[in-house]
Amino acid sequence: MENALVKTPLRKLRRRRIKRVWRLKLAWKSIKTRVKSHLPGFLVTKKHLLHIKSRKEEQDLSQVARRICKISNDSTKSLAFLLQLPKYSAADFLDRGDLMTPAASPRENISKMWRELHGSNNWENLLNPLHPWLRREVTKYGEFVESVYDSLDFDPLSEFCGSSRFNRNKLFEELGLTKHGYKVTKFIYAMSHVDVPQWFLSSSMGETWSKDSNWMGFVAVSGDRESLRIGRRDIVVAWRGTVTPTEWFMDLRTSKEPFDCKEEHGKNVVKVQSGFFSIYNSKSELTRYNKESASEQTMEEVKRLVNFFKDRGEVVSLTVTGHSLGGALALMNAYEAARDVPGLSGNVSVFSFGAPRVGNLAFKERLNSLGVKVLRVVNKQDIVPKLPGIVFNKVLNKINPITSRLNWVYRHVGTQLKLDVFSSPYVKRDSDLARSHNLEVYLHVLDGFHSKKSGFRVNARRDVASVNKSTDMLLDHLRIPECWYQVAHKGLILNKQTGRWVKPVRAPEDIPSPLSTGSKPIYSL
Repeated sequence: MENALVKTPLRKLRRRRIKRVWRLKLAWKSIKTRVKSHLPGFLVTKKHLLHIKSRKEEQDLSQVARRICKISNDSTKSLAFLLQLPKYSAADFLDRGDLMTPAASPRENISKMWRELHGSNNWENLLNPLHPWLRREVTKYGEFVESVYDSLDFDPLSEFCGSSRFNRNKLFEELGLTKHGYKVTKFIYAMSHVDVPQWFLSSSMGETWSKDSNWMGFVAVSGDRESLRIGRRDIVVAWRGTVTPTEWFMDLRTSKEPFDCKEEHGKNVVKVQSGFFSIYNSKSELTRYNKESASEQTMEEVKRLVNFFKDRGEVVSLTVTGHSLGGALALMNAYEAARDVPGLSGNVSVFSFGAPRVGNLAFKERLNSLGVKVLRVVNKQDIVPKLPGIVFNKVLNKINPITSRLNWVYRHVGTQLKLDVFSSPYVKRDSDLARSHNLEVYLHVLDGFHSKKSGFRVNARRDVASVNKSTDMLLDHLRIPECWYQVAHKGLILNKQTGRWVKPVRAPEDIPSPLSTGSKPIYSL
């Protein structure tokens, strides 16, 4: 009887312990799920959460909790919510020299897999989860496009507004892109030829530069060392998006123009949006920089490079990349290259960011038949990829198979990689959705993307501060200034001899010249 009285409380105690163990297991299961799918914040391991062995560790943990609550400004938030907070703080953006984590991931030899990375199998089994090699390659091409934005002179008071601030020989050196192993061989200029009022022009001093022409991008080619790593000689054409007012004016046009006169006429004629067509094909003998259209400039250089490297017995690919309007120009560029340059042998691919619809059903089907592989990177919150025809096109495509085959409806081409801006724990949840179209925001979210069901990658390396280059989307506690990327002192320098602030004179090699659009000697590669 006494033994029974002694054992009863022990049994109850064991039952209580078992219940607690199960509660801990259930709690840990939910926490583990959140930790795996989001940035872990300051609590990183199961050992940290369950094995607190000393009073000092308890104090440390309480300090961490208070720090998390301070950042969130709400001490009532659940632990699962707090674990989603970023691991970065303002102190992480202070310059600590070589002690800081590099912003670039190591680059592997992809020579045996480059065709799959460029869409030979339409990126099957590479997008969800996103293959790390593919992520780095797409990011590389995005950075080429970003370099056009970063070096574009868009100061309305500048006599060179609309041109590149650097010549092609030092463009990548000035912007820190020599790491990619490519050399720029030619600059591309395009026209937005339309009669507009004087106040609508991009520069108040346009007479000294160009009224209609603007620098739109470049042609580059991989060097010998990079070509060995990637398994072929890669020619890149990078197109920037809409910047100048006349380009915006052309973007707003919704009518279509015939694009390929060599193809069928009538109902199956290949057509593209008239504004994109105008920018890509306009030229005038009265201009200094567009006696040849952007199309002619690009195709001339691509053919030259392809012929040179094919004669050396090398495998050559063409990768066309662009953002926004540049994504539309990239599709037309790839179409022409696949049709007119047999030396490419079907090795033509497009990586676009936030690109709109470009052409009709005939354009889509002809592009597919030419073997052009297209990967469209799209932010869920970005409205531009839904244009033209944000409502009308979507409804017609879903009504029935008959209306979805209408040739006059705008079509997207290729495979889509869909991202979510708010998957990033560094972005304000009340951000202006128009900023989700920004290319740096695209590259930031792409760097953090792993799969549709997982959250932002813990080991994402790309510099978070780049998001605020031309936006204000980063969380305030990171203390990164909004729209921080600009020329020092807005282009003025101090003349120390006179004590005056003056506008510097451009170096002769950086002054835009019609001759500078010519090709770079290939032997220097």
